[in-house]
Amino acid sequence: MHARCNKAFNKPVGIHLIRWDSEVASYGFDDYLSPFTWRYASQPMRSIFSEHHRRLTWRRVWAALAFAQHKAGKINKAELDDIEKHVADVDVEKSLEIEKEIRHDLVAELRVFSSQCKVGGGKLHWGATSMDIEDNADVLHQMDALKLLTQRTASLLFALERLVAKYKDTPCMAYTHLQSAEPSTLGYRFAVYAQDVLEDLETLEWIQGDLWAKGLKGATGTAASYLAIMDGDGAAVEKLESDFLKKLGLTAFDVATQTYSRKQDYELASVLAGVAESLHKMALDIRLLQMQHEVSEPFKTKQVGSSAMPFKRNPISCERICSLARLVAAGPQIAWENAANNGLERTLDDSANRRVWMAQSFLALDEMLLLAYKVADGLVVNEAVVQKHLEQHGPFALTEVLLMALVQKGHSRQDAHEKLREKSMAAWNDVLQGKPNPLLKEVKGHDVSAHTGLAGRKAAAFSKKLKTKLKAYKETQGASAF
Repeated sequence: MHARCNKAFNKPVGIHLIRWDSEVASYGFDDYLSPFTWRYASQPMRSIFSEHHRRLTWRRVWAALAFAQHKAGKINKAELDDIEKHVADVDVEKSLEIEKEIRHDLVAELRVFSSQCKVGGGKLHWGATSMDIEDNADVLHQMDALKLLTQRTASLLFALERLVAKYKDTPCMAYTHLQSAEPSTLGYRFAVYAQDVLEDLETLEWIQGDLWAKGLKGATGTAASYLAIMDGDGAAVEKLESDFLKKLGLTAFDVATQTYSRKQDYELASVLAGVAESLHKMALDIRLLQMQHEVSEPFKTKQVGSSAMPFKRNPISCERICSLARLVAAGPQIAWENAANNGLERTLDDSANRRVWMAQSFLALDEMLLLAYKVADGLVVNEAVVQKHLEQHGPFALTEVLLMALVQKGHSRQDAHEKLREKSMAAWNDVLQGKPNPLLKEVKGHDVSAHTGLAGRKAAAFSKKLKTKLKAYKETQGASAF
């Protein structure tokens, strides 16, 4: 690829390269670029799904096949050494030049790779079909991406645990139906988010360890081509696949067609969508609470909230989380269609959308987790506002305490409920006019802040539990992972 410069300013504005369907395609800021190319997600996640890394992984799979065939006595040491020597010599532009003529990306890459291997190139792809290479490579990409997401999710949990611990006993107004309900604590509310994210971490770890590759099964899954190479010895074919998988650190389905089961893609997409749901819920809550200034996401000194209204402090990070979550949520539906419509031993109508939805789901979730960590780590809690809302609306919740006390003294529960309801409706009219809540007189002697039930206790217990889990996780992953 070559930099293309704007001569007037002598600044690079993009790149150009040969595409398979045209002479030259330009990519720069005067062309369409995906927001994930430069605006959203991290460079490590972009690298996993880059074209260079995709082809490099294909080469790793080809080399692993050659390694297994060498162990089986079908490829000599010089041929294997030559192949392994050139695994990293990816030349995307040269491959695209070939693809322009033959209209097959993997075969184009194979021709470039084999041309670089003067000794062993002729043995590359021996017995394989395209999906023996691509499907195994896809699972390797997924595993790398999931590892990065688990690290991001754990980092978010560290930030959430700090919030749970810090605010475990800080009373606040809780809301049901988006209306004032009864008091709780901020720490207990944060524990709700942390509990969901902890489940997401465990689910991400599960799917990462439970991804199965295609293995070596050939054009329709029968491994007939490999059986021919191994002179009809079925046990030798199974050993060939075992050595191949061990080299790549993969486990394969027992049964496959031309592809691994696309049901697995649906399961993977559902896990990613589940994480997105948790982040959306948390971000939406923060947006609602920021609307009444109880909490706010971090806002930099020179950050601009609105082009028209200088005072605005818009929750743009949380809004972006919610926006991207909808994109990730679409993944399971697409993956379901792919799995359900994968006719007989394989149809190709999943290929184009898999290039899009899978990478973008990982990239979007990467961006969301980075944003969620920044929000949680720098969340501003306006305790004076929280206390004001508690004093204004908390007395309504104490009518429940009065109701129970009146019944204990022998009053009719239904009669007492009606009288308290009438007083509450009258009090609402005063509150809506900006007056103090008159129910404060009725509940004199009762502390609104004390009516938080077991919230503080449960938040503290969950904080302790979470801290223990995160400590163990950090010890297994290493501090450098965060």
